[in-house]
Amino acid sequence: MGILESLVDLVSSEREHVNLTLAAVIAVVALALVFDFTNGFHDAANSVSTVVATRVLPAKWAVWFSAFFNFAALFVVGTAVANTVAKTVKPGNEGIAVVFAALFAAIIWNYTTWWLGMPSSSSHALIGGLVGAGLAAGGSHAINWASVKKTGYAIVISPLVAFAIALLAMFLIAGLRKLFHLADNAKTFKGLQLVSAGAVSFGHGANDAQKTIGVIAALLASTGHLSVAAGSSLVVPLWVKICAYGAIALGTVWGGWKIIETMGLKITTLHPASGVAANIGAVSAIFGATGLGIPISTTHAAASSVAGAGVGSGVGINLRVVGGMVLSWIVTLPTTIALAFITFKVTRLPGAFAWVGIGALVLVVGVAIIWAMRHAITAEDVIAEIPPEEELAKTLPAHIHLEGHGPAA
Repeated sequence: MGILESLVDLVSSEREHVNLTLAAVIAVVALALVFDFTNGFHDAANSVSTVVATRVLPAKWAVWFSAFFNFAALFVVGTAVANTVAKTVKPGNEGIAVVFAALFAAIIWNYTTWWLGMPSSSSHALIGGLVGAGLAAGGSHAINWASVKKTGYAIVISPLVAFAIALLAMFLIAGLRKLFHLADNAKTFKGLQLVSAGAVSFGHGANDAQKTIGVIAALLASTGHLSVAAGSSLVVPLWVKICAYGAIALGTVWGGWKIIETMGLKITTLHPASGVAANIGAVSAIFGATGLGIPISTTHAAASSVAGAGVGSGVGINLRVVGGMVLSWIVTLPTTIALAFITFKVTRLPGAFAWVGIGALVLVVGVAIIWAMRHAITAEDVIAEIPPEEELAKTLPAHIHLEGHGPAA
């Protein structure tokens, strides 16, 4: 009888452990989708800022326009970026606590930089979180440094590529303006802005939603809910893809208007022609990286493209804003590494101290986030700052005035 009772106790204990693990997995998957939502509104400015700043689309329509293309990427792209992200932490080290700490750090960073109106990288925040949590869990041997190097190279290369392409595109557009006698606000450029903004939004969804997919897939694999053959790529369930692309699209609809304000109005003064150039630079960098399976920062690409278009158009850029933006790019990785490292260590406190510590962190951060979202600037606030078209014309350099800023042609 004693043996039977022991077996019953063992089965009950195992069942309770499985239930707790499943509950934890569900909670962390939900947290991953919260991160994805923050990615959506944090990076909505990548395409929305250009069409809003030039009045090509009404602000409230622009976010829905962008969200549509965010989600449409689900039906076209694969999961190369997701696999790169999923392999940041080596198998055996990417447990529930590691993924929780990484996501928590990335969410804190996204909300902080959004509140400051700073276009920083959600992607690098997530990678930094994974590295910090992985280091806390298993030391440097737990990190797949080859995967991290891809991100490190992209931090330097992608802004330079996007800036250069936008600059060259601006010169090409200037040539087209002279050849076809087009004003900088011609309907041709407004139409091209819509097409290129849709492409930027598509690229944002294609690259950034996959990062959340990669994190969820790594979590499911580490807890035995997703089988992975050694050395092979993850086969991601359809429900994970739908949830990830849906969450990023919803975040875009909510709109991170503070960053849209910075990208569209504070880096430089955009016009329909320079808006096209900015989008071309961003699209080139984002699509190139996505094709190579590199988790590029779509924000770095888009912001650098806006700066490149501003320089190429002759309007110039706000060096103070650009300097603050670049500083945020530099500190993203070390800050999120530290945040995730500390968060993971809190999960390893003895007994009830871990639950109390994590509960306190979640409560404090949650209250701060709710307060910030309730006091955020809105689309109406940004619209009020956009100068009328005749005022925009006055910001153009003299040589462009000589060529004519006439009625849209």
